[in-house]
Amino acid sequence: MPTTTATELAQLGGLVTTDTSTSTVTVNGTLAATAIALPNNSVSTASISNSSVTAAKLSNPQYTGFRNRIINGDMRIDQRNGGTSVTPTSGQYLVDRFFAVQSVASKYSAQQNAGAVTPPTGFSNYQGTTSLSTYSSASDQFYIAQRIEASNIGDLAFGTASAQSVALSFWVRSSLSGTHSGSLINAPTFNRSYPFTFTVNAANTWEFKTVIIPGDTSGTWATSGTGAGLQVTFNLGSGSSFVGTAGAWNGNTNYGATGAVSVVGTNGATFYITGVQLEAGSTATDFERRPYGTELALCQRYFQSYGGQSVNDMITMGATSGTSTFVGIVQLPVTMRTSPSVGYSAASALTIDDNGLAGTSSAITTGAYGFTSAYLVVTTGATLVTNRPARCYTNGSSARLTWSAEL
Repeated sequence: MPTTTATELAQLGGLVTTDTSTSTVTVNGTLAATAIALPNNSVSTASISNSSVTAAKLSNPQYTGFRNRIINGDMRIDQRNGGTSVTPTSGQYLVDRFFAVQSVASKYSAQQNAGAVTPPTGFSNYQGTTSLSTYSSASDQFYIAQRIEASNIGDLAFGTASAQSVALSFWVRSSLSGTHSGSLINAPTFNRSYPFTFTVNAANTWEFKTVIIPGDTSGTWATSGTGAGLQVTFNLGSGSSFVGTAGAWNGNTNYGATGAVSVVGTNGATFYITGVQLEAGSTATDFERRPYGTELALCQRYFQSYGGQSVNDMITMGATSGTSTFVGIVQLPVTMRTSPSVGYSAASALTIDDNGLAGTSSAITTGAYGFTSAYLVVTTGATLVTNRPARCYTNGSSARLTWSAEL
């Protein structure tokens, strides 16, 4: 591409003018160029003032990534349910990191991509909830939420005079138009709440919402360590005992705002959400898209699942310690938040194969070795060869082992 030197421009006697506010060049009063492109290597390090690059800018999550304090905000990861519909018990997890609360059972169902509607542009998944009845009670709670680890909100300085504002943004679609609500609340004490509202203008239409929330300068907040620090809640119809006035911090336990729409109050009503982002500051930025592997690893700090992918998913290698006993160690791929609780789908979930004999498990004893590994002791009905190397794999496509360190 031909270029013009500064000397050549000067020889034009002021006929050439530039407007940096509009990125245009005018020659003799006539617009000559827009969106000026600089030649390669035309900006060197010497051209950039040292004062233009600061430590604060380099460390600002807006530039360095990980702006979003919400994990799995685009609802991609669903280790537990794999996209199937559940009628959750209170505290049961849905897509990874989001859990359900319903103090009266069976008032709503939940599913990744419930109803199979087209997600907003740029997203492939959403968390859906569907009301299963018409219900209202002052003393009951119905919501979905995510708790954020205290060490991930320390810079917000909640509970101090330096508390930062935060921007909450998300895409929502509901069959019920009107004013919906949610809240930010301190965890685990649950005695500082900020109820907020957002308006669904048109039923069954994806709409983008932003809520700016001032930092809380009062109360007790956990801002370090591996416990819970903050809960982000989307209310589905909590009663009057658990809602409050929108737009201000208070010293109560509020999961939503007074007068908001109740999803569980209308049988068959739906509430779908995706693209949830919580970030420091008073401006909501574009949703932060992290690689799938990164997002999965973030989820696995709190929950890991082995199996459920094929008929015979390998779990670990180990050895027989008797004619019907296998002992093995499972090395977890991600360090967990704390020593996890271990579960399994059924006592018959595993097969032990000592390269000669194979037996289905009849009893499983398991536990954690710290934050990074777990042990397995498996009893089978087969006669194994003592002190022989053996492998352990799942017995069927629905068999699985799980490790949980949720907040």
